[in-house]
Amino acid sequence: MNNVESMIKSNEVTIVDVRTPAEFMGGHVAGSINIPLNELPGRIEEFRSMKKPIVLCCASGNRSGQAAYFLQQNGVQECYNAGSWLDVNYFKNN
Repeated sequence: MNNVESMIKSNEVTIVDVRTPAEFMGGHVAGSINIPLNELPGRIEEFRSMKKPIVLCCASGNRSGQAAYFLQQNGVQECYNAGSWLDVNYFKNN
């Protein structure tokens, strides 16, 4: 079990899905927040005030990887790329 997986299982994380609203509506992790990747620059303060750690997910892990890098560059250190929302959903429920 990797570190991100154990964080998700602990339910002590904020899960942020960086897919588009349409993708999010098609299915997402229960309790996750949808903040599309293109909205991150304007919502950085929101991330700073979130309960940490922040776990980021998307469809494949590409956009959530970009989001984690961007947030870390902007001072939000406790954020992690968890890859696909399907994996996050699996870890959360098993």
